[in-house]
Amino acid sequence: MVYRKNVGSKESVARVLGGLLIVACSLTQIGTTPLGLVLAASGMVTVLTGLLGYCPACALAGRKPAEPRS
Repeated sequence: MVYRKNVGSKESVARVLGGLLIVACSLTQIGTTPLGLVLAASGMVTVLTGLLGYCPACALAGRKPAEPRS
């Protein structure tokens, strides 16, 4: 199956920065407790979707990539 990017470039940058912030805050403020690790893992998923440009949850919701403006 071929995946089409459904996350724009500005959103990708925001996802990477936000995901890194989630990871950093969860591990420094909550620590390596089960809750801290779950939050860090969710931050890493957010970073990964930003780097790949594809979000499975957006695809399930029917989100399509924006057409480039002419």
